[in-house]
Amino acid sequence: MKYVIIIPDGCADEPLESLGDKTPLQAAKLPTMDAIAAAGCVGVTDNTPVDFPAGSEVANMCLLGYDPNEFFTGRAPIEAAATGIQLGPHDCAIRCNLVTIEDQIMIDFTASHISTEDATAMLTDLNAKLLGGDHPAIDADVASRLEFVPGVSYRNLLIYRGDADHPSPFTPSTRTSAPHDLTDLSVADDFPRGPGSDILTALMSASVEILAEHPINVARAAAGKKTATNVWLWGSGGAPGLPTFNERYGLQGVMITAVDLLRGLAALAGWDRLEVEGATGYLDTNYAGKGKAAVEAIEKYDIVCVHIEAPDEASHEGRADAKVEALEQIDQHIVAPLWDVIRERSDAKILILPDHPTFCRTKKHTHGPVPLVMAGSGVKADAATTYDESAAVASGLIFDPGWTMMEQFLKGNG
Repeated sequence: MKYVIIIPDGCADEPLESLGDKTPLQAAKLPTMDAIAAAGCVGVTDNTPVDFPAGSEVANMCLLGYDPNEFFTGRAPIEAAATGIQLGPHDCAIRCNLVTIEDQIMIDFTASHISTEDATAMLTDLNAKLLGGDHPAIDADVASRLEFVPGVSYRNLLIYRGDADHPSPFTPSTRTSAPHDLTDLSVADDFPRGPGSDILTALMSASVEILAEHPINVARAAAGKKTATNVWLWGSGGAPGLPTFNERYGLQGVMITAVDLLRGLAALAGWDRLEVEGATGYLDTNYAGKGKAAVEAIEKYDIVCVHIEAPDEASHEGRADAKVEALEQIDQHIVAPLWDVIRERSDAKILILPDHPTFCRTKKHTHGPVPLVMAGSGVKADAATTYDESAAVASGLIFDPGWTMMEQFLKGNG
């Protein structure tokens, strides 16, 4: 069997007045996804357990069949795995966004989608001046155990290297807030709390003065552009231990994504990763390139998974029109060529679903069920003819809890 999984991140939404009281999935022209619904079945699954934040880290872990109660340790450790960073038993990874905060309001959690080159230069300065320069804001011994690690654009890491005598000061009780859930809101009450929070808050505060003087920010300010005002630290955790897909199902997969979180989950699951030129993790990503790479990967791998961040980014910006456009691009350039391959085979199945809902109205992730559609070998067709939230709820097919869905997709009849 061959399995294709497509994840249009955050595409589930609510009816929007700007779209004629339709959801983006309902407003978008999605002929291939609707054809898959007509050939197979739709349903709902909930990847955001109420005891966890409604974030992509938990949601994608659930989507891939891992119970977060057993395996989730934090978002940053997953992203660390994407870059090959090995965490020891006393180490910790913390997610580090470069953000724009003005008058205590989270103006932009991406610092205007800062380039990787600019982000790297800024974090290099923070390593030198804040962690390596005997800065008064942080204890020298603690600073010597910390390092900012550049990632892609605004998505970066802070790594703590501990030992038996100096274990990580950050524990599962350390509470932080995801910056993408604070867009246009005050951050005054959302700084870290609990064990190690004094260190994180000190770093966040001390970064303001250093970054304000950085040449890149000086140039951006002179040009009237948003600046990266400071780092925002969140999503801390120690090393997770996930059994691989080969161990669980005897299957080898590959991930196609531009986001370190999904790269990290793939690494932990024992999957290969394919990098596509022009894949940005944003609305301007190379949709056709991702579709082409996925089609070419089917013969080599048992599972081909394509993740597209664009719908989620559109939601975080409150742009329903951009979300509709992203979904139409996904349908045309990714879903369509893969569906053509699935239809030609008698030993293949396809599954499409987002990780979590992301509402354009609130610009943030939310808990709740998401619609899925699957078709192909062994999948019994239902009465649905469209892929959207209403059709999925009406079908009566429910996967609860959400992490049980993947095993049923891989082993069951839909």
